[in-house]
Amino acid sequence: MNSVTQAFIGDAFYELHVRRRLADSGKGYTADKLHLNAVRYVKASSQSKAIHTMIDEGILSDEELDIVRRARNRKPKAVPKNSDILEYKFATAFEALVGYHYMEGRAGRAEELAEIAMQMIDEGALK
Repeated sequence: MNSVTQAFIGDAFYELHVRRRLADSGKGYTADKLHLNAVRYVKASSQSKAIHTMIDEGILSDEELDIVRRARNRKPKAVPKNSDILEYKFATAFEALVGYHYMEGRAGRAEELAEIAMQMIDEGALK
């Protein structure tokens, strides 16, 4: 499966993970508050910083690093207006990694990576 398809699936998986975690938090957020909180996790800059931190901290296997490299090196057709090209490429690489695991039947690892990213964002532990 190519990295664009992996990122497409990974984006949906991560978004659902974020939404589920926020909805289950018990904080009784309104729909607007849920959305605003979700954006904090799913924006390209946060995903980019999370994958950089995972790489720097040695959280990823060699196989996972290969998935990230391949996805990061694809030339995007367009870049969202509130993101620069490098952030967008690394965010796409994170999504491709999550999507890769999900599509390979390793949803547990996809969940683990999604949760690690969210915890890093929560703790401000991003590089």
